[in-house]
Amino acid sequence: MKIIIAHNHYKQQGGEDVVFEQERDLLEREGHEVLVYCQSNKDVDSYPGLKRLVLLKKSIWSEDTYTDIREMLQREKPDVVHVHNIWVLISPSIYQACKDAGVPVVQTFHNYRLMCPAGTFFRDGKTCEECLNHGLWRSVLHGCYRDSRVITGAKALMLTIHRQKGTWAGIDYYITLSEFSRKQFLRGGFPAEKLFVKPNFVHPDPGTCPEKGNYGVFIGRLSPEKRVSTILNSWAQLRDRIDLQIIGGGPEAVHLEQQAARMGLTQVHFHGHLPREKAISFLRRARFLIFSSEWYENFPVTIAEAFACGIPVICSKLGAMQEIVRDGHTGLYFTPGDSGDLAAKVEWAWNNLGRMEEMGREARKEYEDKYTAEKNYPMLMEIYRQAIAGRGSQTQSAGFETSVQDVQTVEG
Repeated sequence: MKIIIAHNHYKQQGGEDVVFEQERDLLEREGHEVLVYCQSNKDVDSYPGLKRLVLLKKSIWSEDTYTDIREMLQREKPDVVHVHNIWVLISPSIYQACKDAGVPVVQTFHNYRLMCPAGTFFRDGKTCEECLNHGLWRSVLHGCYRDSRVITGAKALMLTIHRQKGTWAGIDYYITLSEFSRKQFLRGGFPAEKLFVKPNFVHPDPGTCPEKGNYGVFIGRLSPEKRVSTILNSWAQLRDRIDLQIIGGGPEAVHLEQQAARMGLTQVHFHGHLPREKAISFLRRARFLIFSSEWYENFPVTIAEAFACGIPVICSKLGAMQEIVRDGHTGLYFTPGDSGDLAAKVEWAWNNLGRMEEMGREARKEYEDKYTAEKNYPMLMEIYRQAIAGRGSQTQSAGFETSVQDVQTVEG
């Protein structure tokens, strides 16, 4: 099969970028011809001052993207286009180009941006569904995205225009990463028959490490919705008895380091953003991973990575996290934002090493059963198959026929 995958990279690499790279590599390993169309938000810095108005216009409709994709489709004649992130530089014009060319489109929903300009359903330190329940302009009132009513307004305008144009209806199938996420998009009016659930996966397999270190670990972006401050507050209650490694960068990095210093948390160590391989090496030797988010995470790749390493996860009982982690089996829940409850769960985990090792073995089995590339591939191919069939394609390439045979073989 010939596939075009499109993605707008973030300034700082995050989970979406990792998933994009992993799916591209998976498709190439399986013998498909993969073509890539990418933009990067690092280029946003080339739009200073009044040029930002041009950028806002491009975010609503990028003529460059439309032209580039149209020419790419005419030249390459792909079977399907798979889109990941379009914000800021790709824009929804990519969908129109595909529609005009009669090429089916699959869109992965990594966040909730089509229903919430901030993409997180998170505001003022708690979950917020006002845009879902009352309309997008609530976000402008609050300046939800980057605390800016202007930027938030631009995103809300883009979403409103394309809702009215029916742009999202032109997408053949949507991939949600969890059942929780699927239900949110159903509430947002997206048709059930177009919504597939396909989780993220981890490749290559990092394997387990028999020798564990004496520490817990947090890996992720240091931003408000991740609520790392809750972890620091819980560590203060643990009386500095347990080492904690914090890996990641982000807008709250300096603030959190200063908070830890003020609180005298000498056993909390900040490492900043690390290459993925080095972060995984910390994870493999940890006693547990802490995932403290207070927004509706879609499917955190870090949790799947922890499972692959045989590491149990202590997470907020919220959204997809409580769908992925099974309390008492592959990890522990704590009440979102409750530092006392988190401290109690960490202390229990530290004092019950044997039970946590059992949970780590269950987590590893969960990875093997659900989150390997081998388990993920037939799901992805089935979505592509249905998208192509839905467009009434009568000419399937030999590569596509082979892929369908592979799906049937994998599924038994």
